[in-house]
Amino acid sequence: MVSSDANYPEEVLDEHMSWMLQAMEMAEEALAASEVPVGCVFVRDGKAIAKARNRTNELRNATRHAELEAIDTILADPTLTPPGLLASGAYPLADTTLYVTVEPCIMCASALRQVGIKRVFYGCANERFGGCGSVLGVNMSLWHPKHPPFDATDGYCREEAIMILRRFYITENTNAPTPRSKTNRVLKTDIPSRESTPRHK
Repeated sequence: MVSSDANYPEEVLDEHMSWMLQAMEMAEEALAASEVPVGCVFVRDGKAIAKARNRTNELRNATRHAELEAIDTILADPTLTPPGLLASGAYPLADTTLYVTVEPCIMCASALRQVGIKRVFYGCANERFGGCGSVLGVNMSLWHPKHPPFDATDGYCREEAIMILRRFYITENTNAPTPRSKTNRVLKTDIPSRESTPRHK
């Protein structure tokens, strides 16, 4: 089910944009490090408790997506996840919102359910691996009957998120086993239109 955020107060939409811009800063940091430019911010009680970016190339580990990097940081910090919380069966991120530049992939969407994330806001869809509706709706599916579903709202900084991905994909990937020449590639700036307001799934 898709519905509009058009009825949200303007100050709430501005707050979401503010956090998403911080996630975009992390994506820019990833791009500078020759990583797929995805960044995220986890927010609790109006404060950022973790920020992260993709580190898959740096660590040679395909699981080091921005969301999992941040989750690991949160779970390792006893001030954010008090001792005994996990043992009690409580969800460590039940009161936490994630802002991420690209729709979480199937792996990350599953991890987010398992830590009980409250809600996710993301920039652009992940049409190849999206776990919040583009490919599979892991966030709302019955595959995790023991873990609570979460709403996922897209569209915040959508164009910026698409453009930073395009900037990455026209560059040479020096980490590839056999790098392909991309000297003739041109950065495309036209972006397909969508609804003018963010939506949630």
